[in-house]
Amino acid sequence: MNTYKQIPTVPLTRFIKHSFEILKNPLPFHAQNFENLGDVFRLKVGFNTVVFFSRDAAFAEYVLQKHQKNYVKSKIQTEDLAKYVGKGLLTSEGEHWKKQRKLIQPAFHKKQLENLLASIQNAILSEYKRIETDTVIDIFPILNDLAFQTVVKSLFSSAANQDDINRLQYITEAAQKMMVKELRQPYLGWWFKASGKIEKYLGLTREARDILKRIVNERRVSKCKENDLLDMLLDARYDDGNAMDEEQLIDEILILFTAGHETTSNALTFTCQLLALHPEWQEKLFEEITEVNQSTTDLMSRVMASKVCQQVIEESMRLYPPAYFIDRVNIHDDAFNDMHFKAGSNLLFSVYEIHRHPKLWDQPNTFLPERFAEGGRKFSSQYFPFGAGPRKCIGNNFAMFEMIIAVTQLVSKFKIHPDFERIEITPLITLKPKNGFLRFEARA
Repeated sequence: MNTYKQIPTVPLTRFIKHSFEILKNPLPFHAQNFENLGDVFRLKVGFNTVVFFSRDAAFAEYVLQKHQKNYVKSKIQTEDLAKYVGKGLLTSEGEHWKKQRKLIQPAFHKKQLENLLASIQNAILSEYKRIETDTVIDIFPILNDLAFQTVVKSLFSSAANQDDINRLQYITEAAQKMMVKELRQPYLGWWFKASGKIEKYLGLTREARDILKRIVNERRVSKCKENDLLDMLLDARYDDGNAMDEEQLIDEILILFTAGHETTSNALTFTCQLLALHPEWQEKLFEEITEVNQSTTDLMSRVMASKVCQQVIEESMRLYPPAYFIDRVNIHDDAFNDMHFKAGSNLLFSVYEIHRHPKLWDQPNTFLPERFAEGGRKFSSQYFPFGAGPRKCIGNNFAMFEMIIAVTQLVSKFKIHPDFERIEITPLITLKPKNGFLRFEARA
């Protein structure tokens, strides 16, 4: 029996015909296929390579949660990304992943994160000094640096100098851009190797590892306790009492840089753009900020009380999820709703499409933060900004706390005005903003 008969297929010729458009932005191509073929289709991306695309939220929930033991991450993360950032939480699988998750999870508990909030806020306020009022600026570079500085300060406190931080940020972003080229142009893989491009970026990654090793060794020699994430990672112990070895520690730090800064800067930029287009929500936020600040001076209490801000951020991530695709491969043959998948099938879930599915959301393309008035759990079966199941992003609380502080500090200081007609996107490894041009007016 042909197990693929009931799943519509997009032929290789169509993929090649649209390859240049896909390289720039694959989302319109996928959206058209979903519109024409339904919530699941298969795309031939090579003579022997097929990828199943889905915007079926129930199927995603089945794979990520209910039947997650039969599914692993694809080679996009376990091999393609891993060659640049190592075998950390984001890129590992199986027993190694379980062991690392158990070891690192306590560092991201809310009680531990509370110790980092002052550093996070200081890093944010420092970057906001760069905002010029009454002139149009691209906010993304400022928020991108803000997010990277936040990760660095949370990890290293004051251990890293600015030159090291700048170099680490450049290498992290350069490696991601190279990986996008490899993924979007698999037919040029031979050229990337032969021309030395891949080796060039692997060399940059080795440089980043050397910088991080020096910072870690300086902390070990100093024997100073900063109560930052680096101390937590250095103090963490496996069940046998051993600590992480140096290479594994560097892998995890690189993962934190990669996963922890770009997704946040993207989400913050989209949130600022949406607020600029909806000034009424800026004023609702400002009213909440004023009320919360009058009731408490404790930073964690302020973060937890910022319910309107959380609604705005959650709605922003619904419309523009930074991690806009989730990939999985099944270990054994499986079936869902009469669709059959042989072992080793490549599945790609479009979070972007699930979050805008007309059967799942009222006015799916409209900014309506009030839909999250009862929190995100109400939509847990169709809302995946941080993934779902056991592999849900370990830093989701860190990211939300950081974004709440960033947005509340921004709105408390400025009114935000748009200098664009509509929000545009650049889908790379993450969903990046393209035209974050805003004008900031100082509040009286």
